[in-house]
Amino acid sequence: MPRAPMLEEPEGGWPLGWAASLKEFQVHLAVERGLSPNSVSGYLSDLRFLAAWAVAIPLAPSDLDRDRITAFLVTQHANGKAPRSIARLSSALRQFLVFMRMEGAGAAGPEAVVRPPRPPRILPKTLSESQIEALLNAPDLNTPLGVRDRAWMELLYASGLRVSELATLSGLGVFLDEGFVKVMGKGRKERLIPFGEGAEHWIRQWLTLRPGFKPDGDELFVGRGGEAMTRQHLWRMLKAYAVQAGIRREAVSPHVLRHAFATHLLDHGADLRAVQAMLGHADISTTQIYTHVHQARLRALYDRMHPRGELRGTRDEG
Repeated sequence: MPRAPMLEEPEGGWPLGWAASLKEFQVHLAVERGLSPNSVSGYLSDLRFLAAWAVAIPLAPSDLDRDRITAFLVTQHANGKAPRSIARLSSALRQFLVFMRMEGAGAAGPEAVVRPPRPPRILPKTLSESQIEALLNAPDLNTPLGVRDRAWMELLYASGLRVSELATLSGLGVFLDEGFVKVMGKGRKERLIPFGEGAEHWIRQWLTLRPGFKPDGDELFVGRGGEAMTRQHLWRMLKAYAVQAGIRREAVSPHVLRHAFATHLLDHGADLRAVQAMLGHADISTTQIYTHVHQARLRALYDRMHPRGELRGTRDEG
């Protein structure tokens, strides 16, 4: 779910010490915890809602306590924030209060944030194996750009990379003979991910063409002028290929290929811990959502294919 638009900082900065506290927290997240720029931006975006609410009362960061934090979250709920947004905001609040306590500048710790009800589970979108096949076959292989696009799409599906990891992937991080790609993921954690012969074949084809683009850097995939490709560029191209493949444009994104990677591995008997390692999830519970997708697909398959499958639904209705 996309984050709410970031609140603009008032002219002259946030008063009552909020500007300094948020800046110090930003440095803590980026330098001490090593979070990605996107993650840091997300935390700050959420905390600006807290700063705006507190300044209006007015409250300094050190004035926060359990009652005031609860009042803030109730206000956000009343303003129409969805349960998932409230849960994310609560998480940002807890991290901020941990930091404030470490700095000796806060009256409340993370325990002051009452845990919101668990938001409803949203199963990730995915694609069938036949849809993936159609998508991979969409690029025009008679052109260098088509070969490039086939190569990065094959690698994206074969490895479950995040699109940001794909965009910044160095050619030095791809070990074709060994069939592994090395990436630096969230929290600057390095991981090795295997990929298959399909991705290897097309990456080798692309590497014979890549010098003709006169690359500016060592990124594996580059644009027409040799520049590094952006996440937005990869996103747009994948949408266009989806339309060519007869798939709804809104059903496809780089992250959907990541979901398909995980779901199809589980469909074919992969170990959940192995999938967790390849995806780079710190917590197994994040990966477990794919088991629900897998189970739902098995249930649908059973109901469709087993001669007694339809009777189950009839019996349940009775």
